[in-house]
Amino acid sequence: MSKKVLIAEDYADTRTMMRYLIQHYGYEVVEAADGQEAVDKACQNHPDLILMDISMPILDGLAATQRIRSLDGFGKVPIIAVTAYGKSYYRQAIEAGCDDLINKPLDFDNLEPILQQYLG
Repeated sequence: MSKKVLIAEDYADTRTMMRYLIQHYGYEVVEAADGQEAVDKACQNHPDLILMDISMPILDGLAATQRIRSLDGFGKVPIIAVTAYGKSYYRQAIEAGCDDLINKPLDFDNLEPILQQYLG
């Protein structure tokens, strides 16, 4: 059974690109278009890793991360913040419960090593 990655990203084009690459690397993908949907999809699908955009509608990625971390069984699921705001949000992302932060635009050449690092 392949590992499951939840992509929480409000831009459909970015989600599509990420989904294509992550599936190409052999992982199953679940998608969410806003922070509340990310929380709901995490509960429904129990992903092995979450790529969480920080700036999303309804519920931002930091608040969504905090809610996911409060759920039973999600304390050790890696959550990687994804942001166009750069490393200035690193401390906030870690304090919210993220394990790491990667910058947008995503360097797709570096996405596979990040997935391997957190999914083994």
